Amino acid sequence: MSSTSSSVPSGQSSSVPADCAASPFAAQLPRILEIIRESGALVMEHWRKPRNIRLKGRIDLLTETDLAVEAFLKERLKDVAPDATFMAEESATSREPRGTCWIIDPIDGTTNFAHSLPFVATSVGLWHEGRVELGIVNAPVLGECFWAVRGGGAFCNGDPLSVSDRAPLEQAVVATGFPYTIQEDVDTVLARLRKALVTTRGVRRCGAAAIDLAFVASGRFDAFYEADLKPWDTAAGWLLVEEAGGRVTGFDGAPYDFTNEGILASNGRVHEAMREVLAL
Repeated sequence: MSSTSSSVPSGQSSSVPADCAASPFAAQLPRILEIIRESGALVMEHWRKPRNIRLKGRIDLLTETDLAVEAFLKERLKDVAPDATFMAEESATSREPRGTCWIIDPIDGTTNFAHSLPFVATSVGLWHEGRVELGIVNAPVLGECFWAVRGGGAFCNGDPLSVSDRAPLEQAVVATGFPYTIQEDVDTVLARLRKALVTTRGVRRCGAAAIDLAFVASGRFDAFYEADLKPWDTAAGWLLVEEAGGRVTGFDGAPYDFTNEGILASNGRVHEAMREVLAL
């Protein structure tokens, strides 16, 4: 893994697969990827500098980089889809995307960024007529850019992705995350974690939901679950998992739609067993 690459490495293709043609935004993918690459360079520029950090909540951090990357993306993406609105983490006034809407988390894993941990990503999803049509998760410190266009599959640095085929659950590595409301919800979080720990091969926590979802899409994790996430945490990764052949629902198996208690993403083969784990 590179410590300096910001998106698609030189020599890797970012061309649109032929079967992406069904998406109205497929032709814009190379332009969008270039914008994301530039935002990744901005993240890396800030990565090498001292952090200026302030608190949004007891453990919820905000850095100058969050604000700078969000402003950059809003400025550059506004011409890609002129009729689109924006739902970005640091400026959102609603959690219900309508029409055509860019759903952006400029720095997913801000705590990681503040502590120089490499699990940091920019997540960009393009919502159109009730569903995510395009999703990009760029992890510049890791040198990996994941993307998907509806109907066209999922990719990392130009290589196609597929979820794992591991089953049963005892052979699965599962990822999770903890909410900012951990003080209020610790008993519920620990009850689910205890069941996951004793029924799976192992549980991991990256601290960035967008990366967790991208890792499910790439077959590194077999499932991921987390409660109380926001649209900007999951929009791009949701599409990545589905386009890589996986399944995404709420904890109860209902279709995922940003209003569920939590998100469960998996390779499909361990999905029902994970639903039982998450049932309280």
